[in-house]
Amino acid sequence: MYEEFFKLNDQPFRLSPDHRFFFQSGAHNRALAHLKFGLDQKEGFILVTGEVGAGKTTIGDHLLASLNPRHFVAANIVTSNLDQENMIRMIASSFGLTQEGLNRTSVFRNIERFIADSARQGRRCLLFVDEAQNLSITALEELRMLSNLQVNGQPALQSFLLGQPQFRQTLARKDLAQLRQRVIASYHLGPLNLEETGAYICHRLEVVGWTKDPIFDEQAIEIIFQITGGIPRRINTLCNRLMLNAYLEESHTITTADVRKVSAEIAEELGQVVDFESAQKDLNGTDGLAGPDSTSPDHFAAEVPAGSSGSSSATSPTAAPMASDDFDAPIPHVEDQVVFDLEAVDEAMRAKQGPEHGIPDYGEDRGDAEVIDLTIHAGEELSLEAELRLKKRALHTVIDFFGGRAS
Repeated sequence: MYEEFFKLNDQPFRLSPDHRFFFQSGAHNRALAHLKFGLDQKEGFILVTGEVGAGKTTIGDHLLASLNPRHFVAANIVTSNLDQENMIRMIASSFGLTQEGLNRTSVFRNIERFIADSARQGRRCLLFVDEAQNLSITALEELRMLSNLQVNGQPALQSFLLGQPQFRQTLARKDLAQLRQRVIASYHLGPLNLEETGAYICHRLEVVGWTKDPIFDEQAIEIIFQITGGIPRRINTLCNRLMLNAYLEESHTITTADVRKVSAEIAEELGQVVDFESAQKDLNGTDGLAGPDSTSPDHFAAEVPAGSSGSSSATSPTAAPMASDDFDAPIPHVEDQVVFDLEAVDEAMRAKQGPEHGIPDYGEDRGDAEVIDLTIHAGEELSLEAELRLKKRALHTVIDFFGGRAS
């Protein structure tokens, strides 16, 4: 609607993932580096987690778009809660294999033959699994079995798992130890900082032919960052509405007043869809779940003091590593944006394994499989606090539904 008014050739803030808009923030570049590092190893699983809307899918699509089809054949699937058989059939379908009238064993053998034939032709098979947190344990075991395939003594299939933070808790289960041992690189994708938020907005506008119309003033960028927490999809949601508002007002500058007005409108609209007041009373009435979540309407209507300069970077609480003996402990309270303390984990691992089993150094951010071994394990029984947190996550899933598919 507003593209013609601002002389743009496309919508800059679409909610659906689009690799054309890949933004090279520090965190996104590190996540991409972990994917490329894993690709170079030619085996195992590569894991990237991040909050809803953080940009996981865009990073995966960006890597897929860069692959030479003469050297790689890739299957890309987005999972629902798949069981063992449906997972195999979806993989076969993604590779373009016929499965009609075949039982599970026959489908599995067709996949094996396809992977082996591709390897003999000099093409490596890759499997990208998005929304991996939805996978069942049996489906994950099926992926592990496929990872055992070899041609001429070399691994024939490599899998990339993209999921929300709770997927790390799933992988920490004791019965998935064999799969964890095959994870060769992992990374948790955090939010953009203030400077990156401004650069991200300009980048998306420039991709669609922006000629500095409209202009986002500096204070408006700061408040956008504070309201969205630096999560790309939240930025897209807010900026898309800001562009529409500017078009309706025939304005060529987006100000702090515009941001406050539009964020309040979004909050009101979300409140009409979901009864947040009742939900927050239920959630906040329990110890350990205090405070509105950043995806609630209050988050979009956040009051920012006049003249507030914001912060130059987004800070997040750190999830302390847990010893492997603590896997059955109750889930501690962890805020939405988790930053794993890899340095502390490395020290714990060295103390446990000895210096002869040192951790490979991949640079500033290490993505070692053993990091998962020391993260939180859900266990078989959830505490009351954990159960309520899961209910809270379900509520947020409803909210995120109205913002489009998870990145």
